[in-house]
Order: sequence, then C-alpha cells, then structure tokens
Amino acid sequence: MSIMPAFDLLTIGHSNLPEERFAAMLQAAGMRTLADVRSVPASRYCPWFSKRHLSARLAQAGIDYVAMGDALGGRPRHASLYCDGVADYEAMAALSEFRAGLDQVQTMTGQARVCLMCAEREPLDCHRCLLVARALAARDLTIGHILHDGTIEPHAATEQRLLALAGASCDLFAPGQEERLAAAYRARSRAVAFRQKPETSAAERR
Repeated sequence: MSIMPAFDLLTIGHSNLPEERFAAMLQAAGMRTLADVRSVPASRYCPWFSKRHLSARLAQAGIDYVAMGDALGGRPRHASLYCDGVADYEAMAALSEFRAGLDQVQTMTGQARVCLMCAEREPLDCHRCLLVARALAARDLTIGHILHDGTIEPHAATEQRLLALAGASCDLFAPGQEERLAAAYRARSRAVAFRQKPETSAAERR
C-alpha cells in the first residue's frame, strides 16, 4: 500500500481487523500518530482495540496514540446535541470544543503523519468521515480514507459515493451540488449517527 503525498490526513476504521494487520496498515501508510476519535475507546468484541492495549501495541510500532474522543467523539453527552434521539452532527460541529479538537488535529498534521481512527469499517457509516473529516476538509486539508483492502480512497471520491447513495449527480462541480452534498451528508448522518436508547417507562421497569 502506498500513500499519496497530497494527503494531509488519513482515517481508518478498525472494525474486526487483527491487531498485527492493523498496525501493518498504519506503518505501510507512513503514519506516526493515531488520533482515536471514539467516544468510548474500547471494544467488547475486539479487546485489542481497547485504549490501553492499543496504545502499547502502537508504541511498539513507533506510532504515537492520542485519545481525542472527548472533543471529536460521535456520542455527545448533552441532550441538546440530539435531535429526536439521534446525535446531531451539525450542532456538534458548532461546538467550541469540537473546533478546538480540529485545531489540535490540524497542528498535529504539521508535525507528523496522522490517522484518525474510529470503529466502523465503512467511512460513510462513521462520524470520522461524516463529521470530523468533513469539517477538516472544509479547512482545506486533503484527506484519504484507508479501506480494509489497504487502498486509500480520497475524501472527494467518498463524497461522490455519498451523492450516489443519495441518488444525486456525482459531479461535485455541478450547479447546486454544494446544497445536494450538504443534504446527502445530513441524510446519511441521520441514518448512521449514534442513537440514544429509549427511556424505559416506569411500567416497563416494574
């Protein structure tokens, strides 16, 4: 796997990758820092992706681990950041804490090759793409997504796939396409964002 020098930042979803394969993918892409944007840096099904184990394993590979879930995680703590029980990415993107997290990532990219990590295999199923990478791309960072076959998909190509899923033209420069892309982001985010568990009624608790 090779990395295009135009990329300022990469992302990856760990899914159920074996830890050796995961570390090898990061090394092959030339990564020196992994920024974990999971709100909960643990995995019930793949415990090797829990924070303590992962940071130690990456250190062996010469990769720094930075936990950033508090600022850039996809599971907000405050009720005001949910719309009908679904995490509201647009509201989250307006938070000062979120913008400060973006600032930190942007600074890190000037010092080392950085990869954002969350859990979902597919970028379009994950806030690392639909929220964080979108916001960083708006700051003119060139972003790529490491897919599970080891290829790197440019964020612009990911956006083309997003438009196709929404049934819109994939020409990013077509008139009105900015609005269609924003609508596609909104619809996809609504479909895949974290959902609060419904409150259990008193009768159900009994």
